[in-house]
Amino acid sequence: MAVSKDEFRRAMGSFTSGVNIVTTRSQENAMLGITVSAFSSLSLEPPLILICIDKRASLHDHLSEGRHFAVNILAEDQQSLSARFASRDADRFNGIKCVEGANGSPLIEGALAHIECRVVAAYPGGDHTIYVGEVEATQVTDGNPLAYFRGRYSRLA
Repeated sequence: MAVSKDEFRRAMGSFTSGVNIVTTRSQENAMLGITVSAFSSLSLEPPLILICIDKRASLHDHLSEGRHFAVNILAEDQQSLSARFASRDADRFNGIKCVEGANGSPLIEGALAHIECRVVAAYPGGDHTIYVGEVEATQVTDGNPLAYFRGRYSRLA
């Protein structure tokens, strides 16, 4: 028996996730970014992570093997950034302070961590693509994470 999209969404909403913005650059060097909750560590040896990107997302077609991206793990005070990068706003980076990472991807200032990666594999995953990234650099700062639970932003107590 198949589960409906609504039932599945409701069940998965019970899993608290961190909130991240994945950033990269287009071939024309334009900054690109979207909010992503489907993110996970995959391996320590070698250091690998995975992200799942909707095939309709603006950033989707800019990720392919050998391309670079960064995962910006958001702090609890960055809810407005999450909402902005989840929107269809064409100029999501307007007024956002970023620095260029070692691989050229934009790193959002104030994020709890930056994980810079190179795409090493891509796999079909229904209406998403699962990208595996080999971690090339990290930066970590102190603070509390922004979390998402049952359709709302949450903060850890």
